[in-house]
Amino acid sequence: MIELREGTCYPKALMGVNVGLASVDALIAVLAFAQLMRIHSRNTHNGWTRQKVFHLMIGSSNLGYFLYFVLTIVAACKGWIFWSHSCGFVVMAFPKILFLAAFLLLLSFWVDLCHQSNDEEDEDDVYSPREALLEKNKPNSNADSRQRCCSFRAVKVGSRQKVVVLVTLLVFLLMLVAAVLIWIGRGRNPIDSSAVARVYVDLFALAVFLLGVALACYGLVLFLKMSKVRSERASSEMWKVAGLAVVSVLCFTSSAAVAVFTDIPLLFNWHGQKINGVCTSLLMVLYYFIGSSIPSVFVLWVMRELPPPLVTFSQQESRTIAFISDSSATVQPQRWTAAASVQNQVSRASPI
Repeated sequence: MIELREGTCYPKALMGVNVGLASVDALIAVLAFAQLMRIHSRNTHNGWTRQKVFHLMIGSSNLGYFLYFVLTIVAACKGWIFWSHSCGFVVMAFPKILFLAAFLLLLSFWVDLCHQSNDEEDEDDVYSPREALLEKNKPNSNADSRQRCCSFRAVKVGSRQKVVVLVTLLVFLLMLVAAVLIWIGRGRNPIDSSAVARVYVDLFALAVFLLGVALACYGLVLFLKMSKVRSERASSEMWKVAGLAVVSVLCFTSSAAVAVFTDIPLLFNWHGQKINGVCTSLLMVLYYFIGSSIPSVFVLWVMRELPPPLVTFSQQESRTIAFISDSSATVQPQRWTAAASVQNQVSRASPI
């Protein structure tokens, strides 16, 4: 056991894990933002698509984790007193909220797909990953395209995505309230700052665990639905859904267990603590790397495909005319209708 005193640095093992986790999160953030720029360069006319939003949220979350680990090391070595108050708590909690919001958004799209047969009136709210998240595609000018990408006015999202935004705002508000109570509890009053932080961490861990269970359940439903569609694309998407569901439930469960039964999320408040360097390092790897980094990397991997290059409207129109003028279309109209119906099912069954 190693006792950490004010003004001292972490043990070498713990310091190495912090540096390693900071490096991993920095790499994930760089990859996410770089891929976001590549996607945007090939898909500027669609505005904020689902693919872009996921890359932005995961990149921002991992950037927040990187700052947290770096500032934690500096605070431990420099003896920052204010860091163990609400400052460290806010920096610790904010990237976790972004991470939770990203997977809540994924869950909302899965719920849309699972219930779209019962919600025919909301059919327009379900998009493919390269379709606009906020509005439908329309042939507009370059100026309108830039305005749509950079502006969040006239935002139109589905009802379940609005619930995700509301839940995220409520969690953020809860975090701010907890931070204020932690700050007040440092004075002479009956508020216990450690108890406030502990309650917040436990509630958040419960939310993460339930999110993992929900992703597993809806992932199974989607897997069974997509298994009925016989096509190469549906098969590929089906295994992506299965992989995401398995990774989510395993990683989120392990992360929630570490948060509930240990004080790993509360290491920002390090004054007077006794820490076993090796054991704490292993738990940190389980909580941060397994619980956050691996799911983030998996989402980036399944959404790694770039959108097709932009095709002008005139080219699309000419190709459509040439396709319709084919004599085979008039001979077998039912076959073309059936093929289009099957392809539409596969497209609408793409949740990634």
